[in-house]
Amino acid sequence: MGIEPETKDWTWVLERPCPECGQNVSQLDIAQCAQILRELAPQWRTEIAQPQVALRPNDHTWSRLEYGAHVRDALAVFGERIDLMITLDSPTFPDWDQDAAAANYGAENPAQVASEVANAIEASADLLDNLDPETHARRGLRSDGAPFTVTSLAQYFVHDVAHHLVDVRAQSAAPR
Repeated sequence: MGIEPETKDWTWVLERPCPECGQNVSQLDIAQCAQILRELAPQWRTEIAQPQVALRPNDHTWSRLEYGAHVRDALAVFGERIDLMITLDSPTFPDWDQDAAAANYGAENPAQVASEVANAIEASADLLDNLDPETHARRGLRSDGAPFTVTSLAQYFVHDVAHHLVDVRAQSAAPR
């Protein structure tokens, strides 16, 4: 059995705390989002430096390495979407097939992924720090119609980065 494609709509995390990871992103402002991202970067480096980083805990859960590569790529998508929102009026974001992107994550170099995740987190935090406050309310739509502002998209991605860190830490606690 392989990894089942992710089909859950996580936009609800913009309205209430996540019971799985404990993050409550609904009231964060842009500066707080940037700060939290920066706090998560060294934690991701630590997780990707663990032994057997490419080993899946079971046949339906990503390895630490795969989660790290996903976070790196998700943050690239985040940056692209923020750019669309600040340059276009109410753009619809192009689809991103995260499952197709994940096809070769397990074969990537862990040291390179650790560096790239940290760099992607820092670049995302820098992007947020450098936004003109007048852009924070600009809007965009996911292709399924889910609406975002620059602020809510930042909140959404903070949750994603933090939630996946909880996912990988659970691997340490799970018996193999």
